[in-house]
Amino acid sequence: MEHLNIPPENHVKVLGGQGWIGLIDHLGTEATIVNAARVSFGKLKKEMDDRDITLLEYLIANRHTSPLEHVVFTFSVHCPLFVRGQWHRHRTWSYNEISRRYTEIDLEFYTPVALRRQAESNRQASYADPDFDDAELRNLIRQHNADSLALYEKLLASGVCREQARGVLPQNMMVTFWGTVDLSNLLHFLQLRDSDHAQYEIREYAIAIKQLIRPIVPHVVEYYEKNLAGK
Repeated sequence: MEHLNIPPENHVKVLGGQGWIGLIDHLGTEATIVNAARVSFGKLKKEMDDRDITLLEYLIANRHTSPLEHVVFTFSVHCPLFVRGQWHRHRTWSYNEISRRYTEIDLEFYTPVALRRQAESNRQASYADPDFDDAELRNLIRQHNADSLALYEKLLASGVCREQARGVLPQNMMVTFWGTVDLSNLLHFLQLRDSDHAQYEIREYAIAIKQLIRPIVPHVVEYYEKNLAGK
């Protein structure tokens, strides 16, 4: 993380420390939101008061979301490929990603801290089973990771181009991307991904996002947790 110059308070580790998300930059504050909502009055405020908080909650509750779009966040995300695939379905974000066409350094693979069982009633769901003895299975995942990496490196050493050699790398390979999103669309992301219905791995990132943005938009996060989370 040092090369990204992200302060420790803007960096949250997830997935047992194998993944992380950092807040690279942001534009605007909660005062920006209420100023945008009142732009027709031609007045600007720098500090929030009780009336501003009431207005903020009214805007969110009644889906007057355009003022929220003036607050923007840029994150750096280090996650497994399968989480990246879920994330990129949110097309309201802007993305840029490290490419294995250009570099083969810093290859990592995600091995779950614990394996979950498949839910019988929902093909998209899983559940934690404390009696599931998964130690041998997780070792097999680690061996598969090592074998995939060895084949990838053999292909490169044999002169195969990176853009083809990368095809043997598994879905749990870790990738790093930047994602930029406005606050309105970020709240929608959180509603879907900070949910019991979301996959555990991506939910960890959603929870971390709340931690990162709370100091910047504290009343928005508070309102979200009381009124929007899980709905």
